[in-house]
Amino acid sequence: MPTTSMPLAPMTPHAAISAFNHLRAVQADDIEAAREFAGAEPQMPELLVDAATRIVVPVTALPDAGAGEPSKDTFALEALGRVFITSLRIWAQTGPNTAQGITRAVIDFAAQFLTEDYENVTDTLRQLEAVGVGQALDAHPASAGSPPVRLTIA
Repeated sequence: MPTTSMPLAPMTPHAAISAFNHLRAVQADDIEAAREFAGAEPQMPELLVDAATRIVVPVTALPDAGAGEPSKDTFALEALGRVFITSLRIWAQTGPNTAQGITRAVIDFAAQFLTEDYENVTDTLRQLEAVGVGQALDAHPASAGSPPVRLTIA
């Protein structure tokens, strides 16, 4: 699993938008939209794991060297993050029907580690999407004359 010292290859804007559209649709319990997003992207499980990695690694990575000596808890959290992403990666390899389960696991991670209460998950996913799509657009700028990127609200 990549750490903060090993930057992730950037997602494409399309991949980031597709993954977060699916995440938000499942979180909103919009089964029909989630099925449409998953059906439109055959690589959805892999895209979700890629998005999950970008969410999990910064939260569970060991602190930078200047942040002091890591504790046992810090090492345990980093190991937990690696196990979680590895498990999602293995799960994604079993086929396209795994997208909803992977999505639920990512949403639960966001709820447990990134929000004060479950009600804030929607806002957290929107913030994560903005960061993810922004990074993708920075890494893959649109060529002149291409249509603007639009996010689908689920």
